[in-house]
Amino acid sequence: MPRSAVYSRLTLLAAVIMLALAGCAGSNNATDGGPSPPGGAGNSLPADRPATAEPSGAISFMIFGDTAEKAAYEQLVAAFEERHPAIDVSLIHIPGQSDYRQRLGVDFAAGTPADVVLLNYRRYAAYAARGALEPLGPYLERSTLIDQADFYQESIQPFIWEGQLMCIPQNLSSLVVYYNRDLFRAAGLSDPSADWTWEEFLAAAQALTRDTDGDGATDQYGLGTEVSIFRAAPFIWQNGGELVDNPEAPTRLALDSPAAREALQWFVDLQVRHKVVPDAVAEAAEDSESRFLNGRLGMFLNSRRGVPTYRTIERFDWDVAPLPQGKQKAGILHADAYCMPAVSENKAAIWTFIEFANAAEGQHIIAASGRTVPSLRAVAESPTFLNPGQKPANSQVFLDVIPWIRTVPIMAGWAEIEELSAEELSRAYYGQASLDEVIRATQERAQPLFTP
Repeated sequence: MPRSAVYSRLTLLAAVIMLALAGCAGSNNATDGGPSPPGGAGNSLPADRPATAEPSGAISFMIFGDTAEKAAYEQLVAAFEERHPAIDVSLIHIPGQSDYRQRLGVDFAAGTPADVVLLNYRRYAAYAARGALEPLGPYLERSTLIDQADFYQESIQPFIWEGQLMCIPQNLSSLVVYYNRDLFRAAGLSDPSADWTWEEFLAAAQALTRDTDGDGATDQYGLGTEVSIFRAAPFIWQNGGELVDNPEAPTRLALDSPAAREALQWFVDLQVRHKVVPDAVAEAAEDSESRFLNGRLGMFLNSRRGVPTYRTIERFDWDVAPLPQGKQKAGILHADAYCMPAVSENKAAIWTFIEFANAAEGQHIIAASGRTVPSLRAVAESPTFLNPGQKPANSQVFLDVIPWIRTVPIMAGWAEIEELSAEELSRAYYGQASLDEVIRATQERAQPLFTP
């Protein structure tokens, strides 16, 4: 073959190779440190290549909560932007939880969600099931700021969907008893012990329920609580019952088992039989949380998220205690996580923010507000969270109960099951229907939601 022909062929081959390499480089020139999203939206970086440039651009972050919580998130955003001046974070604040959930649903349906959203473990599955969330496990694996081993695994596990970590947990609270220490003292009661029983809990509620002005009507109640299957769940578990037939692969509710029914009857009897909680009329006139804030409720069941509000109380002393225990120990998980919608485009900047928010600096900022039990062990066990100079003095309770907290089923239809079961359980709780009637109705209404 003539030498000129050989040179021509070599030149052509070299050109083809260069074009191929350029194409590969073009598909991998992003700096988000994560996998490509479904449908190819956004930019990605292969796992074996580190980011070479600081991400930039504008992203949005949607939250809910009261004024104190908003201030904490504003501080988080300010600290992040100081560290990463090339990224501008727009904070979207929705005060109420129900309004926040409604806005989330509308935004996802329209394909315009905020770039970072907070989702509870009980509700993210509905979005994960239809591919609306970007899996964050691969991003976490390549992070140099945070490591999965640094988190309480009780907070990580619920956000694993079909083998993939979908969101990074911000917190892991549990249900506790907030109690008015002044009312306890006035009733001759000691602070609740770490192992108090259902019987001791009920006796305290009865001692705290009073007609303070002698007009024949109760104006100080011993206990207040949301009426829902979520509030009743830990008592069902403590009694040896289950919410569903198979917690790992549920096919039906199991509220009709003897153990579950007995626990539900105990929960309903707090109002129907013992009258230690407000009835439907009294609760409608003034909700239990307001009564607690006003000093006319002895105990209130809530998670850690109530602390920023309760720190505004000046009229009386208050603290927290663990749930009373039945036949066995059990609590219930409350956990929110930072999630990235799959349709978001600037994934490099989005992950950079989520990573910062869940690193030590970011979690210290949010923990200082009192809002969360940090999901990072080091932050949860630090003075930022356990500070005895700020209420509640007994924050250690939230950490002590972690080994016994359980989760509700992780399934796409669980949020709807909770809504309909709350409607039904309220009928029994306020004496409008028998418990057996309510259990039957709840099981029948919920069954279609177990169908894949």
